[in-house]
Amino acid sequence: MKPKKTSSFIILFFVAQSITLPSLCQSRLNFNRAPLKQDVYIQLPLGSIKAKGWLLKQLELQKSGATGHAEELYPGKDDLGPDADWLGGTGNSWEKAPYYLKGLVALAYTLDDAELKAKAQKWIDYTLNHQQENGLFGSPKMKDWWPRMPFMYALQSYYEATNDARVIPFLSKYLKYELANLDADPLRDWGKARAGDNMEIALWLYNKTGDAYLVDLVKKLQSQAYPWADIHNNNEFFYFGRDFHPRHMVSVAQALKFPVVYSQIDTSPYYANAMQNGINNIMRDHGLPQGLSSGTEFLAGRSSVQGVETCTVVEWMQSLETAFRITPDASLGDQLEKIAFNALPAQFSKDFKNHTYYTLPNQVQALPGPHGFNQDYANGIVPSPYSGYPCCRYNMHMGWPYFVKNSWSATPDGGLAVSIYAPMEVTAPVQNTRIKIQEDTNYPFEEQIRLKLTLQQPALFPLHLRIPGWCTKPQVLVNGKEIAGVKPGQMLVVNRKWNSNDKIVLNFPMHLAVKPQVNNAVSIERGPLVYALKIQESVKNVKEFPVKGFFETEISPASAWNYGLLLDKTSLEKNIIVVKGPMPENPFVQNVTPVILKLKAKRIPSWTIDDNKIAALDVPFSPVASAEKTEEVTLVPFGSENLRVTIFPTIGKPQYITSSYKETFDNNSMPQSLVFYGGGWFCKDKAIHTAANEDGKSGRGTKVIATGTRFSNLTYTADVSVNSTGDAGLVFRVTEAAIGSDAYKGYYVGLNAETGTIQFGKASNSKWVVISSAKYPLEMNKSYKVTIKAVNDKFDVFINDEKKAVISAKDSEYKTGSIGLRAYNALASADNISVTAL
Repeated sequence: MKPKKTSSFIILFFVAQSITLPSLCQSRLNFNRAPLKQDVYIQLPLGSIKAKGWLLKQLELQKSGATGHAEELYPGKDDLGPDADWLGGTGNSWEKAPYYLKGLVALAYTLDDAELKAKAQKWIDYTLNHQQENGLFGSPKMKDWWPRMPFMYALQSYYEATNDARVIPFLSKYLKYELANLDADPLRDWGKARAGDNMEIALWLYNKTGDAYLVDLVKKLQSQAYPWADIHNNNEFFYFGRDFHPRHMVSVAQALKFPVVYSQIDTSPYYANAMQNGINNIMRDHGLPQGLSSGTEFLAGRSSVQGVETCTVVEWMQSLETAFRITPDASLGDQLEKIAFNALPAQFSKDFKNHTYYTLPNQVQALPGPHGFNQDYANGIVPSPYSGYPCCRYNMHMGWPYFVKNSWSATPDGGLAVSIYAPMEVTAPVQNTRIKIQEDTNYPFEEQIRLKLTLQQPALFPLHLRIPGWCTKPQVLVNGKEIAGVKPGQMLVVNRKWNSNDKIVLNFPMHLAVKPQVNNAVSIERGPLVYALKIQESVKNVKEFPVKGFFETEISPASAWNYGLLLDKTSLEKNIIVVKGPMPENPFVQNVTPVILKLKAKRIPSWTIDDNKIAALDVPFSPVASAEKTEEVTLVPFGSENLRVTIFPTIGKPQYITSSYKETFDNNSMPQSLVFYGGGWFCKDKAIHTAANEDGKSGRGTKVIATGTRFSNLTYTADVSVNSTGDAGLVFRVTEAAIGSDAYKGYYVGLNAETGTIQFGKASNSKWVVISSAKYPLEMNKSYKVTIKAVNDKFDVFINDEKKAVISAKDSEYKTGSIGLRAYNALASADNISVTAL
């Protein structure tokens, strides 16, 4: 059946600070009080903004899918069952119920759905009616500040929607208790990492009540939390040893907003700029094409086969949503749209009944098995209501509802600001009258946004319109007259007296763009959408759950996926054909998505599934030679697929570094030439180091490879320090590197200071083979200059410029490949890498 074309419209009503909203939104808009930063936007009350068109469809799918059935899917007392502790039972739901409720309340009042409201109300009522006399709420046995933080977000949303008189005194009493007890029971673990959530609620309440102790509380929370401003500004995510929280990607995503929230108290650039500095650092070292970083669950480097967790997606989005109101920069809206239109829908099945705990940029099958991630789950990429660790199945519900409720803001100059564009409907008074703005668009699947204003009487106020930075030729017309000087990446302020039937047209022509990715590969974008190879799917429901219609689903590719692109980057419009079709009800369905791309490609036979038969090998270093025939391939939006290739090699004559390679790490920044394969690596004190896992070790076989190098005969020198038990050293002639201790082909020279042993061996058929070893008086935390001389099948290993080789051996299995570093259950450091071809 031919998809029905849909249109979308937004209806907006705005209120000045002193005006109380009508029954739909009874709470009052309270801008920042002194001494807080004054030029800050604020949320419109929950329920003001309604989704329409394709966006409404996502919310409706949530209700009929995982959100609407969550309490049936997870009925245990430690989950969302009637015996959960958050309902007075004997269970231990901890963060699960607060996470769920945070998204449920936002969804219920955005949809204005009585059934969902009733589900939320029992949790709200029990908690509001059972606060302890001292102010503490939640289970008395729950000695943890953290789970109460997401519950406070749920209460904030609930109050905005209902104006329930119980909420403000309830929160005031609790936060007063918190301030009085933080010295005796300071923040720790998750609460220490995620205190920015607590701070945001405290400042929201301060603007309601004016109680000065709330500002004191925020200062106390800031002093006890991780030093997130330092971490973001100075790229210190790996600086905390076995304490994983500052590199746990969900916590990092939540803490992106920490410094910008605190910048309302300390307005110095150090806090105001820290979030974007942190994002820049993260994306440079760990960035993925869909707009955020790898994290499985820890930061995992730039990779085509490392994943992003569903919790990370929704938390990163919320951080951007919060930050835009405090620092209204158009680029924050660009970043938010990229994640929302690509990463968010990719985490879910198209009926919103399943999610995947991790989603990979190049995910060519969704089958159970080990990936070698720091936090590995057998079903971590398998679509299911139970994929991976339980956190995401509760936290994911806020993604689309928070996107809606944060799309438009009230501004302290009496206007409205828009951070993202999508079909919505918003209501509020403005300047003692009412305004309705109808938006007709299918953005981001079309390039024009049409606004029609209806007012009860003329009103003077500004509209702050975000102009996307990716659009090189934006155009804004008011009543048919073009506004001069509209620039990409600006917040355009149109301040005028508005009349009923005024019309605004925004034209944002979408341009094709090729973005550089890991291994000199590329991704393809058009406007805010990231595109991926269309892969036919073979879908198998392997398990049906007690709730009818919910399955665990395994997906295998039913078409080829190992393509390299034929691109002339100077003329993309000639290389890539844009094909537009009718707008379907849900554009995130592969076969009906309305804008696709066609271009030429060749298959790369050597690019295959890895030895575990679970994931593709990492994208090969580009350019790649291929003698295969030229084919036309189709690319579809990233969010419309369960399987995808997003990071593509390009076809051409290979261009490797073959004569010499040096790296001294003097700028304390991870070189773009080095690629992680398992574990974590970071730069500090002008050296590179392995990151510690929770057990204080590096993990088994973590590698960092200079994938753009190709050496056969060589002299390879580096300073190596082994700082714990385990071994570490140099790898060379490496090909087919993957995540896993022996997941590569190539040679390794490892130093073990505990046993005083130097070992020379190889990974062959995914097994470690010792070729030769020797005793040497190694000491922990002492640097040794290691030199490898490889000529054909002969290998010599020298330590500290000694003339006599410690090891001399022969082997003929591997002829050429890349160089890099490896560690096996060891904390290690390396510096002064120097490779010269012989």
